[in-house]
Amino acid sequence: MKKYEELAKDIVAHVGGEENVISLAHCITRLRFKLKDEKKADTDYLKERDGVVTVVQSGGQYQVVIGNEVADVFDTILEVTDIKGQAPAAGAEETGEKLSPIDAFIDLISGVFQPVLSVLIATGMIKGFVALFGAIGLIDPKGGTAAILSIIGDVFFYFLPVFLGLTAARKFKMNEFTGMAVGASLVYPSVAALLKGETLYTLFAGTLFHSDIHLEFLSLPVILMNYASSVVPIVVSLYFGAKIEHVIARAMPTALKNFMTPFFTLLIVVPLTFLVIGPIATWAGQLVGAAALVIYNLSPVVAGFFIGTFWQVFVMFGLHWGLVPIMINNISVYGYDPLIVTYFGASFAQIGVVLGIFLRTRDKKLKSIALPAFISGIFGVTEPCIYGVTLPRKKYFAISCVGAGIGGALIAFFGVKLFVFGGLGIFGYPTFIDTATGNMSGMYGGMIASAVSFAFGLIVTLVVYRDAKKVEAAPEVATPELAPVAGTKGEILTSPLVGKIVPLEDVPDEAFAAGVLGRGIAIDPSEGSVVAPADGTVMTLFPTGHAVGLITESGAELLIHIGMDTVSMEGKGFKTLVKQGDHVKKGQKLIEFDIDAIHAAGHPAITPVLVTNAAVYTDIVPTTAQEIKQGENLITVVV
Repeated sequence: MKKYEELAKDIVAHVGGEENVISLAHCITRLRFKLKDEKKADTDYLKERDGVVTVVQSGGQYQVVIGNEVADVFDTILEVTDIKGQAPAAGAEETGEKLSPIDAFIDLISGVFQPVLSVLIATGMIKGFVALFGAIGLIDPKGGTAAILSIIGDVFFYFLPVFLGLTAARKFKMNEFTGMAVGASLVYPSVAALLKGETLYTLFAGTLFHSDIHLEFLSLPVILMNYASSVVPIVVSLYFGAKIEHVIARAMPTALKNFMTPFFTLLIVVPLTFLVIGPIATWAGQLVGAAALVIYNLSPVVAGFFIGTFWQVFVMFGLHWGLVPIMINNISVYGYDPLIVTYFGASFAQIGVVLGIFLRTRDKKLKSIALPAFISGIFGVTEPCIYGVTLPRKKYFAISCVGAGIGGALIAFFGVKLFVFGGLGIFGYPTFIDTATGNMSGMYGGMIASAVSFAFGLIVTLVVYRDAKKVEAAPEVATPELAPVAGTKGEILTSPLVGKIVPLEDVPDEAFAAGVLGRGIAIDPSEGSVVAPADGTVMTLFPTGHAVGLITESGAELLIHIGMDTVSMEGKGFKTLVKQGDHVKKGQKLIEFDIDAIHAAGHPAITPVLVTNAAVYTDIVPTTAQEIKQGENLITVVV
C-alpha cells in the first residue's frame, strides 16, 4: 500500500487530523468520514488535491470521492493511522452537531445498508448470471452446477436479517453479536416450519392484516411471518433493542454485565419482535411496497422519467439512500422492483456524453480524464465521469440527466423489473431476468432502454460540444518590474509577504509544485504578516487562519496558503484580522502568524501565492527577483 501512503496521510491531515474523525467507511468510489467538526476540514484543498476527484458534504457525512482506488486508499488509511473502519475511532466522541431530519434519516439508512451493499451486489450478480446461463443453455437449470451457484447467489439475501443485525447493531451502538442473534432468530428454520403447522385460530379475519395463529407465547398469540430476506423488521427491532440493552447494562453490576446483559436483552427483544415489532414492521414494509406500486401505476412512464432524470442528483447528495431500501423491500415483498429500477439508464447516458466529449475535444488533458472515466462508467462507476468531466461543464451533465430520464421512461414502458439486487452498468442486465421462470424479456427491455440513453447522450454531445475558447498567447512578459505588456490588459499583484522567492516547482508539496491548485509563485517569509496583494473581496477564510482566498476587482481569484500542512495546527499561531465577505484594500493586513510556531510544529513556512483561475488568462508571470517586500510587484496576470 506504499503507493497510496502519501495520499492517505494527506487526506486525513486535511479532514482535520485523526482527532477530528469519528468514523470512516467507504463505498464503491468514496471515503465516507463522520467528523466532529466539518469546519476543520480543508475542503478546497482536498477538491484540488491530485488523487481526489471531489468532496461532497451530505447526510452528515464528509465524502471524499477517490474513484476506483478507494478500497486501497481506505485500507492504507487504516494502516497508517489509528482510525478504525466502520466503527467510531478509539476515543472519538460523537459530534454535537444536530442533523436535520432528512440528514438524520439518510445517515441512519446509509449506516445500516452501505456496509452490506458490495456483497449484496456480488451475490445478486451471481444469481443473475445463473438465470442467464440457464436460460441460454450454458448450464442445466436443475443440475448440480446451477444448484451450488444458486446457493451462493441466494444465501446473502435469504439471511439478510442476520447481516443487517450486525450493521444495525453497529449503527445503534448495540452489542454486534446480540444484534446478529436477533436477526438469526427471524430466519431460524423452525419459523418456516411453524408457518405450515396447525392453525389455532385467526386474527383480523377479512382485513389487510388477516393472520393465522399457529402458536402462542405465554398465552399471547404470535403472528408468524416469513422474515427471510426481510429488511424493515430487524432494523426496527434493533432500534428498540439498543435502548433496552443500554437500560439493562446501566442497571447490571459490573461483574455480571458481560453475559447477563445479552441474556436479558435477548429474552426481552426476541419475543417482543415476534409478538409486536416483527408483524407491525412487516405490515409497514408491505405498505411501503404498495405505496411504491401505487406511484408506479399512476403513470409508469412519468415515474420512470422522473427517477431516471434526477437519479444522478440524488446520488450526488446522498438522497438515493432513501430509495435503495424501498428497492430491496420491494424485492423482499413482491419478488421484484418495478419503480426504483428506472434509474438504470443514468450510467449509460453519462458514459454516452463522456464518450462524445472524448471524441470531440482537442484538449489532451480532458481526453486523458475522459477515457478512463468512460471505461469505469461502463461498469456503473460514474463518479469519475460526473466530477471529472460533465459536472464542471454543466450543460453536458444536464444532457446526461435528460438521457437518463428517457431511459427510465422506456424501462417503465417495457415493464422491466429488477428481480435481484445485483451488478451495476453492463453487469446489471442479468438482474432483469425472472429467476423463477427464466423469462428474459426484461433484460432485452433494459438493454434497449440503456442503449437509447447512451445514444442520446453521445449524439447530442457530438452535435453541441465545443471546446472552451482560449485566448491567443500574448507576447512574453519577462521584466522584473512586471509592467503590463504593450497592447494587452493586465493586473499587477503585489507581494503579500516579506521574504525569499521560491519557484513554485520547488515547493515541498506535490499539489502546489505541479500547479494543480493554480499558477503563481511562493515566498519563504521572514515576517509573520499577510497583506492584500490587490483591492478585492475575501471569498474564503479558513477557520484555522492558515489560508485565505481573495477575488480581485478585476476578477483574479487568489489563494494564499501559509506554510505546508499547517491546517493540522488547528489555528495555533494564526490570527485572522478580516472575515469572509470583507472588501479589502491593497496592502491591508489580513492575517498574522507565528513563523517559529510553524517550524516548531515541523512544517515549512513556505507560502504559495496562486492565481487559481489561471486557465482563463493568457499568462501568469511571476517576478524574477530573489527577495521581495510587501507591496512590491509579485505577479502579472495577462489578459
